[in-house]
Amino acid sequence: MEFFTRVISEIAGGSGFAYLPEDWRQVLMIGIACILLYMGIGKGYEPLLMVPIAFGMLLANLALPLSGLMAEPDTANHTVGFMWVLYQGVAYAIYPSIIFMGIGAMTDFGPLLANPTSLLLGAAAQMGIFAAFLMALCVGPITSALNGVMPFIPVINFTPADAAAIGVIGGADGPTAILTASKLANKLMPAIAIAAYSYMALIPMIQPPLMKALTSKEARKVKMSQLRQVSKTEKIIFPIAVTIFVILLIPDTAPLIGMLMLGNLFRESGVTERLSDTAQNALINIVTIPLGLSVGFKATYDTFLTGETLFIVVLGLTAFLLSTAGGLILGNVMYAVTGGKVNPLIGSAGVSAVPMAARVSQTVGQKENPSNFLLMHAMGPNVAGVIGSACAAGFMIKVFGG
Repeated sequence: MEFFTRVISEIAGGSGFAYLPEDWRQVLMIGIACILLYMGIGKGYEPLLMVPIAFGMLLANLALPLSGLMAEPDTANHTVGFMWVLYQGVAYAIYPSIIFMGIGAMTDFGPLLANPTSLLLGAAAQMGIFAAFLMALCVGPITSALNGVMPFIPVINFTPADAAAIGVIGGADGPTAILTASKLANKLMPAIAIAAYSYMALIPMIQPPLMKALTSKEARKVKMSQLRQVSKTEKIIFPIAVTIFVILLIPDTAPLIGMLMLGNLFRESGVTERLSDTAQNALINIVTIPLGLSVGFKATYDTFLTGETLFIVVLGLTAFLLSTAGGLILGNVMYAVTGGKVNPLIGSAGVSAVPMAARVSQTVGQKENPSNFLLMHAMGPNVAGVIGSACAAGFMIKVFGG
């Protein structure tokens, strides 16, 4: 009897249930993980990433120190944590780069080539990245001043590298945000990733009110002329030329731009159909699982439930709104310069959430004019935004990556 009592006592003492009461924040994080699972499964908010991120978060907060899932390699005992192994794909920029290859294989740069001015709209839509970067740097002085008057307000200081990683949320590109955070602000990566994917999922709710506020009813009704037919030769030369120019200009963009353009070359070359199919289907789906889990693994209560997370959520939303506004403002300028030939709504698609942002432009435009078809016109700024956000991220990594 004494033996069984001792065994039961040891099992109970070494279980996760005995560990949970040590910090109420751990229980709260388990609840947050369940809420995120509901958002992904029940509401369909970016489920392909939200579900593995939330489940990774759940695993990370279920007695992680006892499970050894994140344990670093022990060469003496030939052991290593399962989570630690998967996370190396994020730490070394493997998963985001492979996902960009898949995105490239799914992307048609034809609308951008047919209307090169779309590149300007994609560039303007990166305004939120740099605006949020500057605002994040101001958080420290502001909270410090408030703390002097109201001591219960904590002082939050973001380093320039932290601010740069937060700003990239404004590009509305999850893999880019994750890669930048892994290089510049690893401890903030879970909050940055969750904010980025949440806002991407909410594009149909967030963008339309801003689109209507920043454009006139008359401009929203504009029907744009049909785009010219882009030749196969142009489509093949484009990824090669962009790779050479952009990587020579900003070498730190090589993992993202290189893989994006390689995937697109698979698509357009006409001789690598199997590689293109694998990149845009099987491979991207396989990599999405460890990427999401790895982000969730890092979302433990001691790193996620902080004042920084709240500011990241607010700054991320601000960055996204400003990026949308930047594209719309330049769209209005182009509408005026061309004498009403450009519908400014396509500027909102300059954020790199492909193809969701372009679909929102199409939906809002068609509500104003049922005969309006803006989807292909909006795809130009949309794919330009993918290139623009990758360039902005590479610039941030180059300047603040040490």
